[in-house]
Amino acid sequence: MSTLRKQTSTKTIETKKSWTTLRNALLAHQGIIAYLPIIAINILMFYFASWQFFWLNTDPARYQCYALTYWMGSTGAQLLPVAQCSFLPISTIAQPPLHMLPLEYPPFALVIFSLPLLAPLLYYQLVFAVLMALVSTLIYWLLLNFGPRGSALAFVFYLFIGVLSLAQERFDLVPAAFTLLCLIAAERKHWTYAYIALAFGFLIKIYPILFLPALFIAEQQDRHSIYIPEKFSSLKTLPTELWRTLLSIRHWRWKNTLLFFSILVGITGFFAIFNINGAILSQVSYFAHRPLQVESAASTLLWLGTLIGFPVRIVFSYGSINMTGVLGGPVSNLSEILFIGGYIYAVYLQWRGKLDIVQACIALLLVFIAAGKVFSPQYLIWVIPLLAYSGAYDRLWLIIWGTISLLTTIIYPYFYTRIIDAVKIPYIPGFIQIVTFRNLLFVLLTLAYLFNWFHIRTRKALPDHS
Repeated sequence: MSTLRKQTSTKTIETKKSWTTLRNALLAHQGIIAYLPIIAINILMFYFASWQFFWLNTDPARYQCYALTYWMGSTGAQLLPVAQCSFLPISTIAQPPLHMLPLEYPPFALVIFSLPLLAPLLYYQLVFAVLMALVSTLIYWLLLNFGPRGSALAFVFYLFIGVLSLAQERFDLVPAAFTLLCLIAAERKHWTYAYIALAFGFLIKIYPILFLPALFIAEQQDRHSIYIPEKFSSLKTLPTELWRTLLSIRHWRWKNTLLFFSILVGITGFFAIFNINGAILSQVSYFAHRPLQVESAASTLLWLGTLIGFPVRIVFSYGSINMTGVLGGPVSNLSEILFIGGYIYAVYLQWRGKLDIVQACIALLLVFIAAGKVFSPQYLIWVIPLLAYSGAYDRLWLIIWGTISLLTTIIYPYFYTRIIDAVKIPYIPGFIQIVTFRNLLFVLLTLAYLFNWFHIRTRKALPDHS
């Protein structure tokens, strides 16, 4: 009996040692084992996205239309099936090369859209997926080397439960990589590189512009060129503190901010030479005029309105399923007010020194999504690298963000593949209930982050690169 116990104890010790060795290898900064998680998740993402690779109505198929018609003019669409580019405006049929720009994306995104054109047209979407796999690997490498211990594994886990079939079918990983680079550079006081990374993130997808005030404040605070109020000051002293902050404007550093806008003006100006409307105005108009998307938090209010006699209409427009109705305008205005209020409050917290730059950017992003007109599943991709970098993968985060991610996966792709007619998807039993519950959790998470409930903003220590 004693011998059996000793053998069992020995096996238990050996098993623990094996698990410890494997865990240390996965968390190491070097070695092939450390990259097994991102290799595995990319294989899984490739598998779960592969059923879409040759469809004509996917987002990469849309990117292919944009790239071909930019380089070849309207004749580029003739190289593809008619249905694939049917979303393009009729008025653009006779456009020459370099004049046709994306309707909803900044024109510089064409760089990303054009890279898969180096392969045969039939394999565009497959090559695009490989390109996004490389970008996800870059993010993983950044977290492995510059993030807190375990952040790279958290990134892989969040990809797995939230955007498994989506990450390689959108280009959102690219601006997410640039925003992560921006924060890594900023925390290491490489301010010029941080502004450059943010500029290119914005040039590819507009949302990184949200982070510019946070980056500017962080730079001024680091260089002691802006007044920082006392952490325990009251609202009565707020006007005085704001005035003292404004008085310090002559000491503010503007060089990197000017560099940021110079990059924006230079690159956007190039595209504007050929098509000023497509380079600047179309994206603003596209966002301003689109109705509330069916998955947004605001859409829940429209659904509730139907219970008291305010009908809604489901339409497919602007590349998504949207809702229109009598309450659409007031609800949109309320969302904008909540966004502005939440945005100002997050910037205020950073100015008061209660948020660092990473926490401020996460707060701004959460507010934007929670109060926005659109909540597409790929928006999780914007947040995931920042959460991983901040160390948001303790038990509380795993439960809350894990639940939000799983519910989002149920929404897409599960519900979206149950029926062919897109406008009937919201009427599938359970759809609106899942969307409402997911949005409620997301709003509660946003409030918890803004007010630091349960100390949810606590960060994990970064590795020492000094």
